[in-house]
This record gives sequence, structure tokens and C-alpha cells, in this order.
Amino acid sequence: MDQKALKKLVESISKAVKSFKKSEIECLIRLFHHLVGRTDGKFDNIGLDRNTFRAILYSMFGMTDDMLMNRVFFAFDKDNDNHINVKEWVKGLSVFLRGTFEEKLKFCFEVYYLNGDGYICRDEIFDILKNSLHQQSSEEETDEGIKELVDITLKKMDYDNDGKISFADFERAVREDRLLLEVFGPCLPEAKNCLDFEALAFRNILPSCF
Repeated sequence: MDQKALKKLVESISKAVKSFKKSEIECLIRLFHHLVGRTDGKFDNIGLDRNTFRAILYSMFGMTDDMLMNRVFFAFDKDNDNHINVKEWVKGLSVFLRGTFEEKLKFCFEVYYLNGDGYICRDEIFDILKNSLHQQSSEEETDEGIKELVDITLKKMDYDNDGKISFADFERAVREDRLLLEVFGPCLPEAKNCLDFEALAFRNILPSCF
């Protein structure tokens, strides 16, 4: 790996990501290179595709919900090019592993609004809850039952009564009840998974599963 290019990249990322030390950023870059499968030491035009990233979420962070894993991918992929580049990788992990409450709040909201308009609308809540209930219950949940849940959710979180949840609505609801942060499904890893990942990544132990 080109040490000069690596050092330059670490310096660049460290200006935007304050929650990791430079040595930790370097470890995450090395892990990224291993996961991408590049051996030429170059950092340009490489990235994790959706399937590879989903495999990471599953094996390293214990995520299993297909729909939410796809949404997490899009939340990491800030430039919407269907690949997570090394800077997006480190920035996303900074929220996953050491994000402040405010950073996690913004991240979860971004995961939950599906159409990119900045609101979680009734149809999106319905789709998310239907997906979640389908995975968690062997009994068939009726659409009517899910619609009732949507109504309850909107009643609790839609403070301006416009039929959809804005970021302001979401933030107010979560500040009043922290349990609502992942109300539409787990999109942040559990603390144990974060600790296990850090132990692996920052000791520079490359996983054998990739």
C-alpha cells in the first residue's frame, strides 16, 4: 500500500471525522482495502457495492433485515453512486461506532425516509412496519392491523398534523422518548457488536470471512 497516499488520505479524512484518532482511521482504511479486495494500493475509484456492504452489516454488526440493510447502505452512500468509497466508509462508521445522539438521530431519520424527500410519509411507515412484522411474526398480520399501527405512530410523532413525519417531528418525539430512535426497525448496531468490530479493526486483524 502506498504509504504516502495513505498518509495523505488519513490527514484528509481526519479533518472531517473527529471521533477517530489518525491511527484508527488508518486501520479502517486498511480494513476497507481488504474488504474491497484491492491489492494495488490505490484509493481512487474503488468502493464497496451493496452486496458486499450488506454482508459486512450481517457478519460484523449482526443485522438481518434486508430492507433496513439496503437503507443503511444508501445512508452511507452520500454521493449516490451505488458504491461506498473509503471516505463514506469512515464517516459512516464514525456514526455507527461513536456517533453523538444528534448524529444517530439524523442517521436513523435518513434511513427511514425512503423516497428522499426529507419526510417519513404514511406509505413509508406502512412498508417499514409491514416488513418488520413479517420478519418477526409467524402469524400473518393483516394490512388493517398495520394501518392501525401507522395511525398510532403518526398520532404520537406527527406534531404538526400534516400526515407525515418531518425531521423536527422525529427529533422532538425521540428527545421525549429515546426508545423511539429506532422505532421503525434496528438500523444501528448493538454496543457489543461495535466493541467487537473495534477490537478487530483497530488491532488491524483482517477478517477471514472476506
